[in-house]
Amino acid sequence: MKPIITDKVILGIDPGTNLMGYGVLQILEGKPTVVALGVIDLRKYANHYLKLGHLLERVEGLLQSYLPDELAIEAPFFGKNVQSMLKLGRAQGVAMAAALAHDIPITEYAPLKIKMAITGNGSASKEQVADMLKRILKISQLDTPFLDATDALAVAYCHYQESSRPQLTKAYSSWKDFISKNPDKVKG
Repeated sequence: MKPIITDKVILGIDPGTNLMGYGVLQILEGKPTVVALGVIDLRKYANHYLKLGHLLERVEGLLQSYLPDELAIEAPFFGKNVQSMLKLGRAQGVAMAAALAHDIPITEYAPLKIKMAITGNGSASKEQVADMLKRILKISQLDTPFLDATDALAVAYCHYQESSRPQLTKAYSSWKDFISKNPDKVKG
């Protein structure tokens, strides 16, 4: 089977409460090209709610500037600090809400899956991910010193890989889901 070729723009987001990375990939004739990457710097805001407000404005600006067809976002990993997790989840939620307000479909990826998609190693470092992206996407120079930006680009590239694969079978979340979608195949 040939892969599904769809021209589109993917916005990748690496959520953060101090730096939120973003990467934009344009897919033309099945080939990805880097359009933009950078960070939304939230370090100057002492108040968490001010950070969220600024984050919303900046994500809205990205959506209006690049008109992405899809948003790919890194799922927060579970750490020991509950307060940090809550703040990170809020930042992720703001980015997701902005995309939803523009009817942009969202796909979430675990950090392990992203690293595997880029390097083949689920425990790869941020530096290894950035280096591999430079090779894959033929980027001679990265215009950002922040690895949060390359992490976001990795999310977008992971989504490109996942969405360009042909679907061979239907995915079901459980037997109950299978039965509800295939009543003619189940004998009572």
